[in-house]
Amino acid sequence: MAAQLLVGQRVADEVKARLAVRVQDLTSQGKVPGLGTILVGDDASSARYVAMKHKDCEEIGIASFHRQLSNDVSQDELNSVIDEFNINPKVDAYLIQLPLPGHLDEVASLMKVNPDKDVDGLHPVNLGKLVMGADGPLPCTPNGILELLNFYGVKTEGSRVVIVGRGLTIGRPLSMLLTLKRPGCNATVTVVHTGTEDISFFTRQADIVIAAAGQAHLIKGSMIRSGAAVVGAGTTFVDGKLLSDLDDDVFEVAGWVTPRIGGVGPMTRAMLLENAVLAAERHYGKDR
Repeated sequence: MAAQLLVGQRVADEVKARLAVRVQDLTSQGKVPGLGTILVGDDASSARYVAMKHKDCEEIGIASFHRQLSNDVSQDELNSVIDEFNINPKVDAYLIQLPLPGHLDEVASLMKVNPDKDVDGLHPVNLGKLVMGADGPLPCTPNGILELLNFYGVKTEGSRVVIVGRGLTIGRPLSMLLTLKRPGCNATVTVVHTGTEDISFFTRQADIVIAAAGQAHLIKGSMIRSGAAVVGAGTTFVDGKLLSDLDDDVFEVAGWVTPRIGGVGPMTRAMLLENAVLAAERHYGKDR
């Protein structure tokens, strides 16, 4: 069986084209959307990812603001920059690039972010809105995965979905999003993880498997029901090489599968842009 590729870049390009129209509309009315980033240290992967976000902003007309802090910055100094972004009216939404150096308190830093400017959708206030089904910025990768599946016609409503991984950025919020009683969601969701005995018992029963454990080649073809949709959202570095949670033989069994490059990543960045534009529209509505 030749699996159909769930190419995220194709979907992300369409999302960005729609957002560019909304950005142009805001700009014509005197409101230029602004996205901010805070990067601590000189990690090459984090720096590359932040640079890609700013390139995305430039492509669709969003103003971008960046603060680069040294690896030995104090918590008070980081807090000061967070406060600056919270009160800057030109910054509609922003993020603190993770991970932070070990001497900094990630939880305390994220809690200081104004929930109304939380572009990642991971502030406790916004996660609480997600639990309630209330409007708010959705976590970028979970929302991107949902958009990707819906774009390619992979049925989620009433489907059996197994999420492998319980992390804050993907597994936990994705499980909440998929179970909401709304179009494109309404799935029956099981969350397993690396501590689950016999993960394959669950994955072989699933219509959709979403791997987000960050363990290279964790999901084998033998663990997938023939024709199922498989999303590789987890990655890890091994000997300097970025590897997927999906083993190569998954492509021989699945009906749909994300490619090794250009699957979930572009969707995450597209949803981040969408959250920034939504924040700008919300702020413009309040200011008028």
